[in-house]
Amino acid sequence: MNPSELKLIVQEKYGKIASSDKFASGSCCCKPGCCSSEGINTFNESYDHLDGYVPDADLSLGCGVPVDYANIRPGDHVLDLGCGAGNDCFVARSLTGDAGHVTGLDFTESMLRKAEDNRKKLGYNNVEFIRGDIEEMPLEDNRYDVVLSNCVLNLVPDKEKAFSEIFRVLKSSGHFCISDVVVKGILSEKARSDVELYAGCVSGASAMEEYLGFIRHSGFSDITIHKQKKIELPDNVLDQAEDKEGNGVFSITVSAIKP
Repeated sequence: MNPSELKLIVQEKYGKIASSDKFASGSCCCKPGCCSSEGINTFNESYDHLDGYVPDADLSLGCGVPVDYANIRPGDHVLDLGCGAGNDCFVARSLTGDAGHVTGLDFTESMLRKAEDNRKKLGYNNVEFIRGDIEEMPLEDNRYDVVLSNCVLNLVPDKEKAFSEIFRVLKSSGHFCISDVVVKGILSEKARSDVELYAGCVSGASAMEEYLGFIRHSGFSDITIHKQKKIELPDNVLDQAEDKEGNGVFSITVSAIKP
């Protein structure tokens, strides 16, 4: 499939999740049985220990908690990529306070409607939600102190372009903190061609070193992997020759700085 077709699949998948009343009980990409007929174990992590957590904004679509390592300070301008219903945005807003500003970017309209409904209920005037493509953000240069994203860039066809855009919109000395899915080893041909696994955060994942290469080539420095966790998946996801100790599919939380 070409990139445009893949983006349409992702929009359709996540649009259905946003419109469903059952999202909390297994509709998301990271719940059992959602990504393929074999089923995939949950790899979402809990946010309920954090200030600013809004249960109605948590669709259980993440693979980490990037705000735990993002060093968001009062007054910061924060951008969340693939913001969904606003989960990371509202937690980030509790850290920036009234003096900061938080922007959520997503290209699924029904997700943005859910996020805006949540914002209105909370009465926040310094949180906004914008429709846009991560590969071509409708945002000005050098605007943000911190960029967040949680289990989203694996869904972006051109990840190097995405990191270049992150570099562009960050201020000098700004940084990103992202949780995402990467692979050590090689995915099986079946896994690479499975569109449900793509929409489910797996078959679109890059190799770990390739992913870190995208970050370096975009100009970032001080790349730090804060957390790494192996995701338990069906046996046929990895190529048989690569199914050995140390290989697999992992969620990572990584940060880097724009010099």
